[in-house]
Amino acid sequence: MTLASVLSRIDTDLDAATDRLLDLLRIPSISTDPAYKADCDKAADWLVTDLETIGFTASKRPTPGHPMVVAHYDGPGPHLLFYGHYDVQPVDPLDLWDADPFAPAVEDTAKGRVIRGRGSSDDKGQLMTFVEACRAWKAEHGQLPCKITIFFEGEEESGSPSLVPFMQENAAELTADVALICDTGLYGDSTPAIITQLRGLLGEELTITGPSLDLHSGMYGGLAMNPARVLAKVIAALHDDTGRITVPDFYDGVPELSNELAASWDDLKFDHAAFLGDVGLSIPAGEQGRRPLEMIWSRPTCEVNGMTSGYTGDGFKTVLPSKASAKISFRLVGTQDPHAIRKNFRAMVESMIPADCTVDWADHGASPAGQMSTDNPAFAKSAAALTDEWPNAAAYVGCGGSIPIAGFFKSELDMDAMLIGFGKDDDAIHSPNEKYDLSSFHKGTRSWARILHALTA
Repeated sequence: MTLASVLSRIDTDLDAATDRLLDLLRIPSISTDPAYKADCDKAADWLVTDLETIGFTASKRPTPGHPMVVAHYDGPGPHLLFYGHYDVQPVDPLDLWDADPFAPAVEDTAKGRVIRGRGSSDDKGQLMTFVEACRAWKAEHGQLPCKITIFFEGEEESGSPSLVPFMQENAAELTADVALICDTGLYGDSTPAIITQLRGLLGEELTITGPSLDLHSGMYGGLAMNPARVLAKVIAALHDDTGRITVPDFYDGVPELSNELAASWDDLKFDHAAFLGDVGLSIPAGEQGRRPLEMIWSRPTCEVNGMTSGYTGDGFKTVLPSKASAKISFRLVGTQDPHAIRKNFRAMVESMIPADCTVDWADHGASPAGQMSTDNPAFAKSAAALTDEWPNAAAYVGCGGSIPIAGFFKSELDMDAMLIGFGKDDDAIHSPNEKYDLSSFHKGTRSWARILHALTA
């Protein structure tokens, strides 16, 4: 089967492909908010219907949470599994969006045309690059080049509570020769990347309670313990003056960067000043003495994601709050054990709570870091295919984010996973005004067509 005609079909069908993506983006499939449960179902149904038009046998599978979409095409040759997620992040704060986040549109910007809307980059635009590559291949050749399973999740943005049980219950159906994941990005604007290591993620929420109700700060201030003050002390104690995290035994299992990988990353000539400058910053804030790329790819972190206490409305209220809460996440590397870190973190915090106060906990997931071996020949073939499409040669890189599915494919199904995506650093995923470059959507679709050809030729 020739590749040239498939690439030509992708080029001529770009407008129609973009319209299909816009249709999917209009569905507000926010998985973390129960108010959008019906919309998550609607997005799953949309994908089932669309995949059936390409010749897949597709179905919506129930879970205790939002449904999975599983589709099969029984072609010749190797068996590939493609994973993506159709759920999206909440849109708050809504007032920072320039337009309705679920009224997507193609916009002209100073950097080129973009697809604007929640989920455009994370992950609906990305997953549709593979779907559109399959559509073009089927249109040109009447069949797909190999056996393909598609696996779309609806809970990735809310901790994937149903994912591992579903994989275990359907292991035989989901196991393939290799898994393909499109939930990552380019390195810079024009270097295709294959992710070979991912940080794990531990999420913790603590609520410190002092007095039984909010108090008048004039009557009680100075005598009654303020839980906001206790929380501030806890947060201030999480890092030392060099940026190291102070949780006991936190660095157990953290490897040093190898000389070979350090040299490879240095060759990428990462401009941390420009990277930070794009968001109004300039100074690396991680561990002193580490490369900026180490800080975001191969070193662990502890970050405060949110704090709540007392009166936060307009004006001023002299209140001594009853409660103070914080959401804290840890990005993990190497063989760090998220469960051991949770235990040590809680013990550290509890040792800092005064006798008059209590602390309650809510966990928000715990997944270890992932490391992908490039020994599988699919990596080299895919890297060559990506190099043929993009201006720069493909690179093996790390990723500061956490995509637990990559590790689960290995632990639950004994499959290698390749993470290949076409997002950009300025896509504003999880933020207001999320976008996906039209060129990323177009060239991403072409890239998957090339990879399909390379893995099945």
